[in-house]
Order: sequence, then structure tokens, then C-alpha cells
Amino acid sequence: MNHLDLEGRKLLYDFIKQTNSTVVIVSHDRTLLNLVDVIFELSNQGISAYGGNYDLYAEQKEIEQDALNNDIHSKERALKKAKEKERETLERKQKLDARGRQKQEKSGVARIMMNTLRNNAEKNTSKLKDIHAEKINDLSGDLRSLRSSLKNSDQMKVNFNSSDLHSGKLLIAADEVNFKYDEKLLWKDNLNFDIRSGERTLIKGSNGSGKTTLIQLLLENLKPFVGTISKSEFNTIYVDQEYSLIGQDVTVYDFVQQFNDSAMQESEVKTLLFRFLFRQETWTKKCGVLSGGERLRLLLCGLSISNKSPDMIILDEPTNNLDLQNVEILTNSIKNYRGTLLVISHDETFLEEIGVEREIVLG
Repeated sequence: MNHLDLEGRKLLYDFIKQTNSTVVIVSHDRTLLNLVDVIFELSNQGISAYGGNYDLYAEQKEIEQDALNNDIHSKERALKKAKEKERETLERKQKLDARGRQKQEKSGVARIMMNTLRNNAEKNTSKLKDIHAEKINDLSGDLRSLRSSLKNSDQMKVNFNSSDLHSGKLLIAADEVNFKYDEKLLWKDNLNFDIRSGERTLIKGSNGSGKTTLIQLLLENLKPFVGTISKSEFNTIYVDQEYSLIGQDVTVYDFVQQFNDSAMQESEVKTLLFRFLFRQETWTKKCGVLSGGERLRLLLCGLSISNKSPDMIILDEPTNNLDLQNVEILTNSIKNYRGTLLVISHDETFLEEIGVEREIVLG
């Protein structure tokens, strides 16, 4: 499924709709998942069944998340109240003990009896502390457990700064452009198009139509066989499906430090790594061993650290190797991006959610 173009996907969709056979599907393609009758979700807690297609599953998950958030808020209030009760009870006990000591001293109670009374008071205070500590620990444990069930996508927000380029500025102009492989022109008709600041553009075409070649031409890694490409000054980040801009041998921590152009403190960098689910034991890992989802989160973490957002982000089939959770993380991040977006993707749901506005169609 990952490497099917739109035409291939539609053939598969039609087959699923028409077959009378029992079909078991493992996929992250939401259009395909909307053709099923039941969804089984695997998690650390086991397997859960949700009747209906993906849209119904998503609605049920949203209801569960709302209920979870309500439970978390309720536990937070209970924990705050328990801590206040502990403080008030201990303060009241200390005041009563102090008054009792004063009365005993005035009444001339023997020293040995004073020590006994003091020891009894300290034991009672210790018991009170233990009672409250147990309740607070129970509530804290419940709260940690509930928070661990929150969607990771809710924790990961990339705060892109606005591009310095004014909206509508001409960034790229292609005039009668074509490329040649094996003495044959790639496109039947030469390409003419422009890309302006703030636009969200899809490069559309079947497999083999030259979408990635066009990207490489725009990045100036290839030169047109005919025609010209004119570009203004702007900075770009190119993200392919392998996230190959992340070096294989660099460590997780060293990679995000490459984005630290504002001299962010080490503690702040590590806090962001935690937020993007990179625990301390992963910081010295080589990036070559990371999964597609981990590489996505590492890149988004780096962009969160940077003081300047790229003027243009180019996405070349970025969802191919991502699960649904990481697709959601990427989607939410791109929604918040205010620069220029150029994307290759056959994931129609992803394209709709990120708000693609125009297309460059390759024959």
C-alpha cells in the first residue's frame, strides 16, 4: 500500500468494496480503513474492538480521550485538595501540640512526663503524615497512569515562527522545463508554473511520472535538459519518506543541537526531547537505528528548537512509513506551519487535512 500511486490505491479500494471474501487488513491508510466493518486496536493494554469503519473508530477514540481528560482533571483537583488537607491538618496539629506543651510547662508537669507526652505527640504527627502521604501517593499514581494513556500527539506541538517572506512573493518560476532519461524526454509537454510564498501545492502524478525528479530540479540537484527555473532567495527543508536529511551516524542529541541557533540551554533542549518521547537512554543512540516515526519526531523536535522556521517545506511522500499516530503528529504540525508547502503524496486524507490549495499535474 505504501508505494501505490492513486490509481493503484483506487484499484485496491474497488476490490475491497466488491469482494465477498473475508478480508483482514493491516494498514494505516485511512481511506482503506473506512471500507472495513470493525477495527481491532493493539496496545500495551491488549486488543480492543471498535465496531464500524475508521471514522467511527476515530469518533469513539475522541469520546474516550474526552473522558480521560475529565478523569485527569478530576484527579488533579483531588490531589490538590489532598495536599491542602495535609498541610492544614499538620498545621492545626502542630498548633494544638504547642498549646499543650505551654499548658504542661505552666502546670509544672514533671520532665519525664513531658518527654513522654512529646514522644506521643510526635508519633501521632507521624501517623497523620503517613495517612496523608498514602492518599497523596495513591492519587499521584492514578494520575501518572491516566496521563500515560493520553495521546502522544497531544504532547507534541511544533511552534513554527512565521516566515520572513511576505505572502504572495514569487519564489520559483519554471519556464518550458523538461528533463531527459535515456535520450527520452520525461514529460510530454514542457512544464510551466510558478510557486509563491504561502501557497500549499501538490505535485500530482502516477508512479514514474517524475515527481521526485521535479523536486530535485527545484532543489537544483539536477539541471533541466530544456527550459529554465528561476528562484529567489529563501531557505528550504526537504523531507523524503526515509527522512534521509537525518544522518545515519549522528546521535539523537547531536542532531537536534544542529537546530539550536538561539543558544537554547541544554536543560531546555533535553526537556523538548522528553516532550517528543526521547528518553535519556536514547540521546546517545545513532539516528540510523530509528524507525520512521522516531525520525519524524526527531525532525519536528529540531524544528521546535530552531529560532527560524524554513520558508519552504518540501514533503516527498512523508506518510509512507508512519503509523496513524505519527501521521496525526505530522498533520497537526503542518497545519500550524505558515510558510510555503510543496508536497508529493497519494494519501488523500492527509492532503485534505493539511489544506492543499493547488496542483502541479505531471502526465
